[in-house]
Amino acid sequence: MSRVGKSPIALQGAEVKLADGAITEVAVPQYPAGNPRDVEINNYALPVLVQETLDAQSAQIDMVSGATVTSEGYVTSLQSALDQAGL
Repeated sequence: MSRVGKSPIALQGAEVKLADGAITEVAVPQYPAGNPRDVEINNYALPVLVQETLDAQSAQIDMVSGATVTSEGYVTSLQSALDQAGL
């Protein structure tokens, strides 16, 4: 099962794949890339956030220092996708 959550914060969208109620994969195909600083922050923060999600199996994860907007947008989008999946 795959669910997509959208977030107005930083225009992010997280795609979550589930198997037997477990999060097996998270992708973030949409994220800010309008300037070099956004790209730098997202290239660092998103892999950390995805790994935190896989480890925690929920949206209850730590924010990435220096990437507050990215972290907030990711968590909002992730929670939306998990809500759609009924988790």
